[in-house]
Amino acid sequence: MRVIDLYYPKYRNLNIHESSPAGRGVSIKLSQQCKAYSYSHFFLDVPMGSTHPVRNERCESLEALTFADATFDLIITQDVMEHVLDSAAAFREIARVLKPGGAHVFTVPMVNKCSPTSRRAERQPDGSILHLAEPSFHGNPIDSRGSLVTVDWGYDIIEFIREESGLSTHMITIDEIERGIRAEFIEVLVSVRR
Repeated sequence: MRVIDLYYPKYRNLNIHESSPAGRGVSIKLSQQCKAYSYSHFFLDVPMGSTHPVRNERCESLEALTFADATFDLIITQDVMEHVLDSAAAFREIARVLKPGGAHVFTVPMVNKCSPTSRRAERQPDGSILHLAEPSFHGNPIDSRGSLVTVDWGYDIIEFIREESGLSTHMITIDEIERGIRAEFIEVLVSVRR
């Protein structure tokens, strides 16, 4: 939230979409304070762009968003991009649905730091998953089994995003112990559509 406060102080009036909110912290604040906040989750058994029949939540895949071009001022993802199988498609789709001047504000564990990004899993032509490393799972707000980690990102993510989507990305590292912000993975990335 610190980065949103600093870079987008008028966020309450922006059209914001969050992918896969965890139901706490920033997600709650945005949902309560923003006039035009929406969110979605990815459900395997629900058509994209429709509503889950039980959870009453919109279904979207970052790899193929159903929103019109230039819809949002901000897209928020918190520790989501390490779970996407086709990262290039996801960054292109995010760029497509951002308005000019809009931004994707996100966190992702920089596991590889200065080492190159490495793939952990990829989708095969038949839809099956090929594991390139020992499967690893992180918490998932809609599935108790967790989410498969598909990528161990490094700082080269910035160049990857530019090459794949044209978005200009910068990384912000906030270490403010007085705000309780001190951890191994404290990078926040902001990708802007020009």
